[in-house]
Amino acid sequence: MVKIRLRREGTKDRPYYKVVVTDSRARREGAYIEQVGSYNPMKDEDNVNLDMEKIDSWLSKGAQPSETVGNLIKKTRKASA
Repeated sequence: MVKIRLRREGTKDRPYYKVVVTDSRARREGAYIEQVGSYNPMKDEDNVNLDMEKIDSWLSKGAQPSETVGNLIKKTRKASA
């Protein structure tokens, strides 16, 4: 199954995440199909950057977002509406 989930980057105590489309069997920091955004929890404002066109394309193909990515997608759609 193809999933849209977070891939951890950054250093110890300074996390930074890429939002990626990957096979559900791949490791968290393993290979991925495509990067569709980023998330920086260390910033207070403007900490989510998602390419909604790519995400909508992958969702239409049957990709399943993780719980956290689903929340980020909702937040982004609400902010742009």
